[in-house]
Amino acid sequence: MGSQTRFGNKKEMAKKCIYCNSEVSQDSVIDFCDSCGTRVWGEKMFQAIKKNMENARNEGNLYAEAVI
Repeated sequence: MGSQTRFGNKKEMAKKCIYCNSEVSQDSVIDFCDSCGTRVWGEKMFQAIKKNMENARNEGNLYAEAVI
């Protein structure tokens, strides 16, 4: 099937926040926006989570892409 789906050419889908459905950067290591992340975990914890996940991705310990 390659880069085609049964609906035609595969297009990169927009990444959405799992809480509020707003757009999230495709290169983000998390599936939620900064606003929701801060509300859920608080500023300091949220920044620590993002930093640790970004470090894991940079070290090759985080696979953050969907396989279709």
